[in-house]
Amino acid sequence: MQFQSSPWQPMIQAATQRFNREYGGQPFDLPAEVEAMEVFRDWTAGTLTSRIASPFWQLAQPRKQQRCLDLGCGFSFLIYDWREWQALFYGQDVSPIAVETLRQRGPQLNSKLFKSVVQRPAHQLDYGDLRFDLAIATGFSCYYPLDYWQTVLDAVKRVLKPEGFLVFDVIDPEQPLAENWAILETYLGAEVFLTDLADWRALIRQAGAQVVKQQEGDPFHLYKIRFG
Repeated sequence: MQFQSSPWQPMIQAATQRFNREYGGQPFDLPAEVEAMEVFRDWTAGTLTSRIASPFWQLAQPRKQQRCLDLGCGFSFLIYDWREWQALFYGQDVSPIAVETLRQRGPQLNSKLFKSVVQRPAHQLDYGDLRFDLAIATGFSCYYPLDYWQTVLDAVKRVLKPEGFLVFDVIDPEQPLAENWAILETYLGAEVFLTDLADWRALIRQAGAQVVKQQEGDPFHLYKIRFG
C-alpha cells in the first residue's frame, strides 16, 4: 500500500520495514558489538518485548461495547484481553504483515469484537468525527519527531468522543534501558528520537489536552490524556 506523501515518509517506511522483518522472521545483520549487548540478547531470547510492552489497560481498560482505536496495533487483538474486556476493536498499523495477520485471525477469534484493521500510519485517520471512546498508541512514538506527533494528536482529537481518552507511551531518556534500546532499534532499521519528557508534556498542553494519569516504565512512560 502506498501511503500519502508527507515529510515523515522516510521514517514511516523505515518503521514499516523494521517491523515487517521482525514479524516475517527475517534475519537482521548487526555488528558484533551490538550483538554483544545485553539488550540484544534479551531481544533474541524473546524476553525483551514483554518486559518493555506498555500495559495501557492499567491506565484505561477498554470497557464493554466501547469503540477502541488501536494505532500501531501490531498483533494486539490476538495477544491482549479484548475478549475479556468485550470492547470493539479497530486497528491500524503500517505493517502489511500485521494487518493481514489480524484480518485473517481476528474474525476467527471473535467476529463480534473485531471490527476492522487498516494499513495506515497514525496521522491518517479515515474515520468520522467523535467516533471512538478510547484511542491507544503504544510502542512507536519514539520513531518520530514531535512535529509528527502534533499531527497525530490533532487527528486523534477529531475522532475521539468528548469524554474519550488517548493512552500513549513515549521513551523516557532518563531510564536505564533507554539509550541501549535506542542503539539496538537504530541498528534494526528505525532511528529512535530520545525526547525529554518535559517536551512531551509541553506538546500535550499545546494540543489542548491534559494528563489525567501517567505511569513510569523502563524505557517507556505511559500517558493517559483527555482533550478539551
